[in-house]
Amino acid sequence: MKNLTFALALGLAAGTAPTWAQTPKPQPTPAAPAPAAPQHQAGGVTKTIPVAEYYEGGQDALYAFIEKEKKYPILARRNRIQGTCIVSFTLTTSGTLEGVKLVKQIGGGCGEEALRVVRLLQFKKPDYAVLTSLPIVFKLAAPGPAAPTE
Repeated sequence: MKNLTFALALGLAAGTAPTWAQTPKPQPTPAAPAPAAPQHQAGGVTKTIPVAEYYEGGQDALYAFIEKEKKYPILARRNRIQGTCIVSFTLTTSGTLEGVKLVKQIGGGCGEEALRVVRLLQFKKPDYAVLTSLPIVFKLAAPGPAAPTE
């Protein structure tokens, strides 16, 4: 009799266990997103650069200037080197850059090119000195279809 009671209880528990596992849990409702500051997508990651507010035209103009002036190094292009170099600098109260240094290097001459382009930037005068870093993205264009040869 004990074995029959145990088997019956075990069977009942096993039969109801799947229904416990399948009950849906209440999902929290998502909160409304806060208004976002202007952002730039660099290397697939959206970032806001604080020093961009001191550049004439803002962050979009800053990155447009960088892309216009940046020349992909031949060695990096030949070896298909891609990535992000990070340049750190201090924007002084006179609007000049001091302490420009490379924080992250990807090789192939990309770091030197990033330093060259950052030194060309002209900022407005801030009220206080700003220590910041600026990511410079080096990405090769996707190869297109080969041109027909005759």
